[in-house]
Amino acid sequence: MRDVIRWKHAALLALVILAAGCSSNSKKELPPAELTDFKEEVTLNKQWSRSIGDGQGETYNMLTPAVDGERIFAADVKGYVVAMDRMNGDVVWKKELETAVSGAVGAGNGLVLLGTLSGEIIALDSSNGDEKWRAKVNSEVLAPPATNGDVVVVQTQDDRLVGLDAATGNQRWLYDNTPAVLTLRGTSAPLISGNLAIAGLSTGKVTAVDISNGVPVWEQAIAIPSGRSELDRVVDIDGNLLISGSNLYVTSYQGRVASLDVQSGRVLWQRDASSYAGIAQGFGSIYVSLASGTVEGIDERGTSSLWSNEALARRQLSAPAVFSSYIAVGDFEGYLHLLSQVDGRFVGRIRIDSDGLRARPVVVGDMLYAFGNSGKLVALTIK
Repeated sequence: MRDVIRWKHAALLALVILAAGCSSNSKKELPPAELTDFKEEVTLNKQWSRSIGDGQGETYNMLTPAVDGERIFAADVKGYVVAMDRMNGDVVWKKELETAVSGAVGAGNGLVLLGTLSGEIIALDSSNGDEKWRAKVNSEVLAPPATNGDVVVVQTQDDRLVGLDAATGNQRWLYDNTPAVLTLRGTSAPLISGNLAIAGLSTGKVTAVDISNGVPVWEQAIAIPSGRSELDRVVDIDGNLLISGSNLYVTSYQGRVASLDVQSGRVLWQRDASSYAGIAQGFGSIYVSLASGTVEGIDERGTSSLWSNEALARRQLSAPAVFSSYIAVGDFEGYLHLLSQVDGRFVGRIRIDSDGLRARPVVVGDMLYAFGNSGKLVALTIK
């Protein structure tokens, strides 16, 4: 019972932290920055739009859609799952799971994978939506599972990694961790790279385990908790991890952004940063949505900041995504902003959903998919 109270308490405090978008020591909360005018250089065109049930719901869910081949899969908080043709939005199949979904959507190797508030993993056949199996894990799942076709890797809210058999859902291994006392509501999604399953933890560490048996291969601290209060010591890794070549990029809340060697976990470079959203990469640069609302471009070869755009301060930004020559990022009022990769200036803007745009934009080829908080899924191209 103590654990339940602790996690509920953490979730409530996380909402306060994210809403403030500033230091917990601030005496006065500043309002979100007003949007400024700019000369539009790029026009975003809607190719199609579809409503996905209740979307993110009223809790701080991050139900990001997933693309596999020519299909896009999306789910709402109540367990309504839809498979669509990603080019025109036509529905291929839909499924009512009749359970609250909190971690969505993982897709690949013929599976659509979802996590629930009750600690279940549900695997659907990606071709028709038929349920293949359900597996129970030890706690709430807030991020999409990952699979290589043989093993399904799940990260739970209490920092455990679970390896499930992709064909049956039977547990193969469990990697246990001790979570931080206080955390933000959320976890990063595990990544699979060769024989490694990689995850970011609430303690500010990144861990890599052997995907076949869960045996740890390396562990690296990205952020070290510091400060007098538990709020000051929150250093969650909640944003998306990113692998590019042999490099792993990661950022933490009240910690650092860093580049690691994928195979060894060795730190290649790091710099101070605070982000609960995540990272994108392109044109030899790393792009980060900071907790303050600043979007920053960093040279991927080192710690040099190439540019910084502070015009979206306190607007609760989504993780960035690279889209053509631009950076796409959403905000709490549902605007999708396009920034130049070269210097971070605004080049385009479109409103997707008045309830907000929290989920990271998904980019495949020349199409960007934005999933608004109320459930509006929009496919966009650049004119």
